[in-house]
Amino acid sequence: MSVTSLPLVEISGAPRERGRQYGEQARERIGRALTYYAEAFAHSSGLSWGQVVERAARWVEPSKAFAPELVEEMEGIAEGAGIDFLDVLALNARGEIIYDTTFSSMEPDGCTSFALMGEASGDGHVYAGQNWDWRDGVSDTLMVLRIVQPGRPTVIMHVEAGQVGRQGANSAGIALNANGLGGRFDDSVGVPQTLIRRRVLDSGDLNSALEALTKSRAHIASNALVTHREGFAIDLETTPGAVGWMYPSDGLLVHGNHYQAFVPPQLAGDYRPSADSLFRVPRAEGGLRLVREASGTDEARKRIRLAMSDHLGYPESLCTHPDETQPAVKRWATLLSSCVDLTTGDYLIAAGTPCDHEYERVPWNLYDGPYGEVTT
Repeated sequence: MSVTSLPLVEISGAPRERGRQYGEQARERIGRALTYYAEAFAHSSGLSWGQVVERAARWVEPSKAFAPELVEEMEGIAEGAGIDFLDVLALNARGEIIYDTTFSSMEPDGCTSFALMGEASGDGHVYAGQNWDWRDGVSDTLMVLRIVQPGRPTVIMHVEAGQVGRQGANSAGIALNANGLGGRFDDSVGVPQTLIRRRVLDSGDLNSALEALTKSRAHIASNALVTHREGFAIDLETTPGAVGWMYPSDGLLVHGNHYQAFVPPQLAGDYRPSADSLFRVPRAEGGLRLVREASGTDEARKRIRLAMSDHLGYPESLCTHPDETQPAVKRWATLLSSCVDLTTGDYLIAAGTPCDHEYERVPWNLYDGPYGEVTT
């Protein structure tokens, strides 16, 4: 079975050419993303999209300094889609712009991420995945992107159209799942998360992937769960300052949208976690612990889906559904649930809430590319 409900876009070559291919193939969805965020920012701040784009210019130089090749790729996306470069940059820095002091009511994106080591998976495989929770209004901008790039691992990601990085895995057997974290820090300009996350997924080895997180200065706080096919996982709570970390317990690691490893000193005095994250994490842990009892791979994957379909606290549950009492532009949902088998290279996606959608396998195997080597 392969995913047919989301667009599948494959790009290759040098950065600018990859971007052009991306922009041409995803032009319609990129247009939808621009339309949605224009409405969302206007609702939360009263600013026009033109004013938002002006603010995005703050991230041009930090982006060029950190990942010039990804800036070239964004320039190519703009050319291919027939839009301005700063429009594309705004889509990639939307989380950073949200945390500008002008905005007070547009929360960061959510998620519940997990890693299952072989001793906890029932079939001996290593799994990484998450429920990606964000505004329901962007659901028709989602797509699956495969990037074949000279000298680097091949990457598969699920992204909002126009973004160069989000969540995914690569042919070196490294997976990244990311969640938003709260809190405002100082106003100095750091690197957008989409670029940092792509740099992780462009890494051919674990050390390089972790250095992308620990040696960069992000603009906002974000959680990164990094899983390696050799049976290793680490969760990094990254901020513009300090970084906290956690390892699996009994082969399982779960993270939500609150600080679990530490609370940054800048926030410690008045930090308040996201309420639903406080019960989503233990509910995911409880469900995923049952995966170790699976008799084989099919059952393991069914148990993962069942765990991620939990409805305690509905609609703000682990499997999140839109709250009809909220304005349409503010409604949250689990946009997509992912489950990547790092042992076999299968990249599985439920394109929507996992309670309503089966996991489907994308038509590419992770290990069909540089560094790739399927293990059984």
